[in-house]
Amino acid sequence: MTAGTASANPHLRDVPEIDGLLVEVRIADKIRKKCDDISARLLRANGLVYGLKSKARDMGYSETEINAYINSDADKERQRDLRDAYMFSRGVDKDKPETYCALGKAEIEKGGQIGALLRMK
Repeated sequence: MTAGTASANPHLRDVPEIDGLLVEVRIADKIRKKCDDISARLLRANGLVYGLKSKARDMGYSETEINAYINSDADKERQRDLRDAYMFSRGVDKDKPETYCALGKAEIEKGGQIGALLRMK
């Protein structure tokens, strides 16, 4: 891939179907770490991340660009901020583990992407 081709693509943080899904993975991960009643569907999460990488390659991003984005401390921090905003807007209190469980159960029942990455123990 030439530099001209790479520069034609927006940064991966600006591609909602990539960045948004990684934020959802971060939300599910935080829930499973904070709630003892919920575990992760790790194979599903890993498959999702590999699928995102494949999708990004199909969109014309190089492996170097994808890895730089995934490993970027700035992007990880931005995604954590988005994760926290989502969670806190849905009643999570960082000092009350039961609020993580309540959100996790609600996400599982809703049947969306976050819930699909979680399961009740």
